[in-house]
Amino acid sequence: MSSTPPDPIAQLKERIRDIPDFPKPGILFKDVTPLLGHGPSFRQATSLLANRVEPYAPDAVVGIESRGFIFGAALAERLGVGFIPVRKPGKLPWRRIRETYALEYGTDALELHEDAVEGRRVVVIDDLLATGGTAAATGRLVERAGGRVAAFAFAVELGFLGGRAKLGATPCESLITF
Repeated sequence: MSSTPPDPIAQLKERIRDIPDFPKPGILFKDVTPLLGHGPSFRQATSLLANRVEPYAPDAVVGIESRGFIFGAALAERLGVGFIPVRKPGKLPWRRIRETYALEYGTDALELHEDAVEGRRVVVIDDLLATGGTAAATGRLVERAGGRVAAFAFAVELGFLGGRAKLGATPCESLITF
């Protein structure tokens, strides 16, 4: 009698918690903190992400504030490459460039050290791909700073929101899709 091994993606999906009406009424928030808090699941997610992005041969991983830092630093360590943070305005100490982008309720901005990615192939990572605005803005920021986005990667993708379309022809890897 043979048993089928458990599906690692299904096991990770079980660690994503739904939080209704957060951060505002009508939103069903996908909370990755239970996945991050369970060592074997976090290790598995990092390993699966590394397997997906390694073929793109990145020189560095660019993590989007804030949960993208968690996945990004672990992924960079796993791949043996550097980690580069993209942050909200005013958080980076060195000379920086800024990219402003539209939200459904206004605008936001991200910053990157001006010399962080020049001449480098990077993978941009965040915990979740929703509408794609933040990831697309990060991609533009990397290109403006002289880097090249080899791929985007996400632990979770809300496929019904169509964010992948905002990333153009750049490859996009997601572990879990809702």
